[in-house]
Amino acid sequence: MKNLWFITNPQSGSATQEKCAALEAVFEERGLSLAGRTGFPADAIPDPATLDAAGVDTVVLFAGDGTINAALCALADWSGAFLILPGGTMNMLAKILHGDADPAAIVHSAHGSARRVALPFAAAGPHRAFVGLIIGPAAHWGRAREAARTGRVARLAGALRNAWRRTFGRGIRLRGIAELDRRYQAIFVAPTKSALQVNAIDARDWGAIAELGWTWLTGDWVAARAVTQRNAEQIEPYSSRPVLALFDGEPVTLAPGTVVRAGMTEPRFLATVQGAA
Repeated sequence: MKNLWFITNPQSGSATQEKCAALEAVFEERGLSLAGRTGFPADAIPDPATLDAAGVDTVVLFAGDGTINAALCALADWSGAFLILPGGTMNMLAKILHGDADPAAIVHSAHGSARRVALPFAAAGPHRAFVGLIIGPAAHWGRAREAARTGRVARLAGALRNAWRRTFGRGIRLRGIAELDRRYQAIFVAPTKSALQVNAIDARDWGAIAELGWTWLTGDWVAARAVTQRNAEQIEPYSSRPVLALFDGEPVTLAPGTVVRAGMTEPRFLATVQGAA
């Protein structure tokens, strides 16, 4: 970790200009060279050839999970390392790799004694989810979230109505797991080292919804009666129409017959806590 490319997103939860400048000061303090900067989405993610031409060995990502996902997918074939810093709201990948450490502390630790680890992902064509993948009617709530985040009130009202209607509509079915033969409001897929952890959610009465909400808040939502969990190497949403999915929170429309598979990256992610990945 010597020559860096710094990718941020000013629209992310906590990646402010002031915090970005403070991190660049930490880079300088550690004697690290900054080869380039990208302010996504205004600037395009650099391609592998650009990074290699600049002699970059590590891409530092200070943004939310969605921006991090976009960068990792764009640079899936690059051979360098990634240092992921918590710059969004949830920061799930950063927590996996660094615990609850703050960005400056992570940079100091990574420069001194980071390990390279591999990460599992769920893949559908060129799209990958490193944190989680949501498939089905409940994915439409993501559009409502985006409308709220951008302050589009009229679009938010329409997105909320559409999400509510679809969530309590017919639901989605899966191919690939015999035990999951019903229609579900959402399929939440979490990548693991050995397989896809598939959580099928069917909460159509208020009691089931309340229980699911409570267990979500208390941390053991998979134990709710509305959730059925199974493991699989791959799954296929069963639909004659395109299906909306959220890859680490980012909306993607999957064509009918698209298969979601388990995958594993090369060891390219810098981790500062034991047992990461």
